[in-house]
Amino acid sequence: QVQLEESGGGLVQTGDSLRLSCAASGRTFSSYVVGWFRQAPGKEREFVAAISGSVTSTYYDDSVKGRFTISRDNAKNTVYLQLNSLKPEDTAIYYCAARSRTYSEYHLAYDYWGQGTQVTVSS
Repeated sequence: QVQLEESGGGLVQTGDSLRLSCAASGRTFSSYVVGWFRQAPGKEREFVAAISGSVTSTYYDDSVKGRFTISRDNAKNTVYLQLNSLKPEDTAIYYCAARSRTYSEYHLAYDYWGQGTQVTVSS
């Protein structure tokens, strides 16, 4: 069982940066793939980035590649998402999720979810 809690969202302006955190409980957290997803009003939940448990592999959606960076500190049971050069279209609720199998961009493939943190980017 893994419990996840996101933090770090907020209201920023175009071009600003934020760092989101996903704090997890569970002794075997380091074995889980963790993904970040986002959902804007009226839109489906979409993949943003993911990181393997061993930290050797990271994955990004093309829309955020070069602007967002995912990382994790297994000693702290925390995964981070650094958001740089934010755009109004990045406005959404950001969720972290975990799964014990290989990486996936499909949100229904993830077993555990946090409650989400709101990111709002004004123009």
